[in-house]
Amino acid sequence: MTSEQVRSPLAAVRERVREQLRERIVTGVLRPGDRLVERDLAKDLGVSRVPVREAIHSLEADGFVVVQSPRRVVVRQLSRVDVEELFDVREALEVLATGLACQRVDPPALRRLKHEVTEAARALAAGNVAQAAEANVRFHQEIVTLAGNRLLLAMLRQLEDRLRWLFRQNEDWHRLQKEHLRLYEAIASGDPELARACSAEHVRVNRALVLALLFPDESGAGDARAG
Repeated sequence: MTSEQVRSPLAAVRERVREQLRERIVTGVLRPGDRLVERDLAKDLGVSRVPVREAIHSLEADGFVVVQSPRRVVVRQLSRVDVEELFDVREALEVLATGLACQRVDPPALRRLKHEVTEAARALAAGNVAQAAEANVRFHQEIVTLAGNRLLLAMLRQLEDRLRWLFRQNEDWHRLQKEHLRLYEAIASGDPELARACSAEHVRVNRALVLALLFPDESGAGDARAG
């Protein structure tokens, strides 16, 4: 057996653990400030502490956790500046993607977009916020795919988990649902300028909602930027 064959199963375990921990952070199972204890996570995931330790190092490099000391690791608490910067990048890239998607839209693509809007509405009606959030993520992913720009797609994929986390930082889900319906209608109109304007407004509305939720003591500080 070669050294590569020996390493491969270990690498697979490490990757699985990393993805599981990342998913817990992105979906809010592990919240900002929560502590990650190697021993407990290893027992929970049914692995040794080595892949957990390596996964934590990887998540630290990706900006999801902070190693405060050799014995204390916590989920990273994003600052207001962190969130503002993420919204700045999101607005620039999503507005571009929406304009491109509008130019390429066809009936099958419209059906896929409408399906995700409908699925989110059904989930909300059933009280399943997590399911609605995932439908909303797929809605935005469909727009990016429809844009057909490989470089743009690659750039957004690097931010995918951060954006998924951001999409979940919301308490006004019904307002977000209305925003997505408006965005769908703008894309369906075939007017790229309207679609870009609607996308920009959607991001700015979401920015204001998220900042008010995450930083209630700083309300008003970003009103000018929220638009």
